[in-house]
Amino acid sequence: MKETVVSGIRPTGKLHLGNYFGAVTNFVKMQYDYNCFFFIADLHSLTTHPTPGDLHGYVRHVLVEYLACGIDPEETTIYIQSDVPEVAELYLYLNMNAYMGELERSTSFKDKVRSQPDNVNAGLLTYPTLMAADILIHKATKVPVGKDQEQHLEFTRTFGNRFNRLYNSEYFPEAFAFNYSKNLVKVPGLDGNGKMSKSNGEGSCIYLSDSPEIIRKKVSRAVTDSGPSAENQTKPEAIQNLFDLMKIVSPADTLKHFDDLYNKMGIRYGDFKKQLAEDMIIFNTPIRERIEDLSKDSSYLRQVAIHGALKARESAQKTIREVRQLIGFKSF
Repeated sequence: MKETVVSGIRPTGKLHLGNYFGAVTNFVKMQYDYNCFFFIADLHSLTTHPTPGDLHGYVRHVLVEYLACGIDPEETTIYIQSDVPEVAELYLYLNMNAYMGELERSTSFKDKVRSQPDNVNAGLLTYPTLMAADILIHKATKVPVGKDQEQHLEFTRTFGNRFNRLYNSEYFPEAFAFNYSKNLVKVPGLDGNGKMSKSNGEGSCIYLSDSPEIIRKKVSRAVTDSGPSAENQTKPEAIQNLFDLMKIVSPADTLKHFDDLYNKMGIRYGDFKKQLAEDMIIFNTPIRERIEDLSKDSSYLRQVAIHGALKARESAQKTIREVRQLIGFKSF
């Protein structure tokens, strides 16, 4: 029997190359080896109070991009979190056994309190219990997450084990972080600092839906310096980031060509950026074209969402039935 994998993404905007290489490519591989549930976490996004129009648009966009990247709704379960009300019910039960002190110690909660002091809502405090509900509702044992999410997985194990002790059962299994690929790809941004992230601004990211014109403009504005001052010198972070991007999207001989030029102090950043932009366009074009085609097919998208909700609810309803029995909710 295949192990169950659960992963979700908040619909806060378009997917970029960092999302693609950091997560989605692994999802595409996982779907053939595991019982996968990939969801769009629209309930989680309510902590930032999106408008109804923005929320619907972002959810639709993520669904389109999941499909365009190769996630197959026949091989896996793709669903929208709010289409599975059992998640909210389990979230309620878990909240009854989650303690204020432990939730307040959550690193992500403390970060949010600092970054948005005027919007410290209960949803932010109980984010770990909703994430636990997402995982436990399907009794998943593997969750592909980054280092910044591992504390939430600890919470999931804590809440699941606490439920098991309270109700004298071994009902919920423990879920652990899981990297499908041993060679995780870190995709840097164009702004010269760290990984590609929406939080660093539009100009830092190459989105899967970006047109060739937009890609050329963004890459042309990428941070560089005045050039190497000695042969074979260590590249500054901003320059190394651009070479790391080229390593991802360009042929090996192209990368070697520009690396040799840099090491011999003969590189011209204008030529380098033009080549990087064109290689990004070649890589992005098939995905962008699928995004454009799928975006026009509302009937198919509706069918995928309904099909995914039915599959997810079948799993979730079984869990909720059994959880209610363990708690003591019985019909007279």
